[in-house]
Amino acid sequence: MRKKILRLSALMAAGLLSACVTINIYFPAAAAEKMADKLIDDIWQLDEPAEPKKDKESEVTP
Repeated sequence: MRKKILRLSALMAAGLLSACVTINIYFPAAAAEKMADKLIDDIWQLDEPAEPKKDKESEVTP
């Protein structure tokens, strides 16, 4: 009975220890900021209104 309790306690301790493991992923903040700036610049360029085209026929020459 005592062996069973000891085995169960060891198993529970191993389970708790493995549940507390944290995986850290390095994410370069500078690269993310640079990419975000590029994305924002691209979006702003798409939102600019197109300039109206001028036809040569519609221009009035004095």
